[in-house]
Amino acid sequence: MCVRTCTPKRLPTASIEQAIATAVETNPLNHAPVAAARRLMPGRALNRASLSILTARKWQTHGVKLTVGFLDSPPADLRKRIVEHMNAWSATANVCFTETNGEADVRITRAGGLDGGYWSYLGTDILLIDRDKPTMNLEGFTMNTPESEFVRVVRHETGHTLGFPHEHMRSDLVDLIDRQKAIRFYMATQGWSEQEVIAQVLTPIEDGSILGTPRSDTNSIMCYQIPGGLTKSGQPILGGVDIDKLDYQFAASCYPK
Repeated sequence: MCVRTCTPKRLPTASIEQAIATAVETNPLNHAPVAAARRLMPGRALNRASLSILTARKWQTHGVKLTVGFLDSPPADLRKRIVEHMNAWSATANVCFTETNGEADVRITRAGGLDGGYWSYLGTDILLIDRDKPTMNLEGFTMNTPESEFVRVVRHETGHTLGFPHEHMRSDLVDLIDRQKAIRFYMATQGWSEQEVIAQVLTPIEDGSILGTPRSDTNSIMCYQIPGGLTKSGQPILGGVDIDKLDYQFAASCYPK
């Protein structure tokens, strides 16, 4: 059976400057390390798209307190179960997600169709989404969804909401991906240009100076499966199924208690 994976979700190009400004205003440590990037990527132009990738989207370091709302009126037991899994990150980090009936920071839906699948906007980018629009999608989730999927998917998407990028963008894992297959796949499924695919999927996060775990971790909850059809060997990158020790350490370093 094919395991459904996370589809990267990003703001439109027109919102790049506002996204960068919002991220840096929320947490000055998000500022793009331009000088370091120029040393790492000599000769590569640092355009708006590059600066967007270089700019982190983490929240303020003194803690993350976000409200959660549901746009498609799921039952109370399902709402409670989802929020409980979101708060799994609080085991080591100063983060708290609380359901509200009012205007919410994190807005979850379970839509299918063109905008379906599993996804979340990254960290502070959710502040730029219209307040009546979702910031996270959990297509088809019900109380009958296996517990393992709540662990694998809800915790992963919540990691994105906390500003954590995909672990599979570490250089040694990017090296496993077939460049042309990935470009064709994401251009077809996301409507991205070739340069956007390179920036979002094929630029290692070390080169992008995005702080991650100390080493690549294929067991990380943030390392989602890459289909075998996109790798050089034909073998998928399986990814993690729960928050692991390095994930918890990293979350604690970003948002210390």
